Amino acid sequence: MNAVVERENKRVGRVASADPSAFGFSLDRVDSTGARAGAVRTRHGLIHTPVFMPVGTQGTVKAMTPGELKSLGAEVVLANTYHLFLRPGHERIARLGGLHRFMNWERPILTDSGGYQVYSLGELRRIDDDGVTFQSHLDGGMRHRLTPETAIQVQEALGSDIMMAFDECPPYPAARGMVAEACERTTRWAARCKEARTRTDAALFGIVQGGTEGDLRREHAEKIVEIGFDGYAIGGLSVGEPKRDLVEMTEAVAGVLPSDRPRYLMGVGTPEDLVEGIARGVDMFDCVMPTRHARNGFLFTRRGRMIITHARYADDPGPIDEACSCETCRHYSRAYLRHIFTAKEILAMRLLTIHNLHVYLSLMREARTAIMEGRYLEFLSHFRSQKEDDECLDG
Repeated sequence: MNAVVERENKRVGRVASADPSAFGFSLDRVDSTGARAGAVRTRHGLIHTPVFMPVGTQGTVKAMTPGELKSLGAEVVLANTYHLFLRPGHERIARLGGLHRFMNWERPILTDSGGYQVYSLGELRRIDDDGVTFQSHLDGGMRHRLTPETAIQVQEALGSDIMMAFDECPPYPAARGMVAEACERTTRWAARCKEARTRTDAALFGIVQGGTEGDLRREHAEKIVEIGFDGYAIGGLSVGEPKRDLVEMTEAVAGVLPSDRPRYLMGVGTPEDLVEGIARGVDMFDCVMPTRHARNGFLFTRRGRMIITHARYADDPGPIDEACSCETCRHYSRAYLRHIFTAKEILAMRLLTIHNLHVYLSLMREARTAIMEGRYLEFLSHFRSQKEDDECLDG
C-alpha cells in the first residue's frame, strides 16, 4: 500500500464537523488503487460515495418522478443555477419553500453555479472581471447579469445543500494564455463567493480550472485549496478534449486536493469515465449522458452499448440486458421498447431512462462495495476487459 493510501486510511471515520446537522465528510475505506469509499453528510441526509448525481437541470430529472429516483437508489440530484435563475426565478422558488419542497425531493441537492452554462452561450455572453453579462437563451432578448455574489445569492435562495463557486470555463482548445487568465479570474471569483456566503447550513465547493495544461491545473488547485472550501471540484473537462487528457488532468488535480474533503469531477461522463475517475480518487460525478442518451434511444449495458432503433430488435423478445434487474429489463422486451420508441410514445423515454440511470447508480454501488472489500483493482480490470471484448453491441 503506497504512502498516499496509508495517509488517507488514517483518516477513516473522521468527519469534517461534529455537528450532525452540518456538512461533513468521512472516509470509510481507501483502496490500494487510491479509490475512496466515504460519506458526505448534509442537512437533508447522507450521500455515500462514490456517487453519481442524476442531473435535474430545471428542477426535475427528465422523465423521472422523485419517487422513481429514490427507488433507483439516487441519494442526491443536481440542479442548475443558470436555468432556475431565468425560470421560474430563485425568488419565486424561495417564496414557495425552497427547491426541495418545490420539486418534492427531500434528499440532498447540489446546485452548479451557472459558469458552464454561461460559457456555452458563446456570442450571447460577455465576460469581465466582475462577472458575466448574457442574453437569455430562452428569447435572446433580455440581458442578465451573473457575478460571484449573485451566484451564491441564487443558490442560497434555492436552499441548496452543496453550492458551487462561480467559475470561468475556458473552451477547448484554447491558447495557454486564455486558460491562465480563466484560472486567475476563477481564483478571484472563488474568494468572492466565499466572502458572499451567508448560509452555514450549505456547503460551498471551489472549482479547479486549467484546461489540459497540467502545470496550470496543479497551480490552480493549490490556489483554490489555499482559499479553503468544504469540497473541491475539477471543472472544465469533458468539453471535447481527448480521453487521455481527461484522465491525465484528473490525476494531476486529485493529487493536490485535500484527502479529507470530497472531490467532484464535473460533467463526467461515460461508465468508463466514472470507474477510471474513482481509481484516481474522485468521489462525486454528474452527467446528462444517461438521461439524454435514453431519450435518443441509446442504452448502456455491461456488455456494450445498444441503439434500440436498430431493425434487429424488431422481433427480439429479450430484455435490454439479461443481467440487469431494473424495472424495464424485468418487464419489457427489446421489441416492445423499439416499437414504442419509434412510435414516439412518452413511455419509451421513461423506460429507457430508468434503465440507463439504473446502470449508472448500480455501477456506483458495486464500485463502493469493491472498495470496501479491498478489491477495486480487480473490479476495474474486469470492467475494462468487458469493454475491450464488446465495446458496442450494435457495431
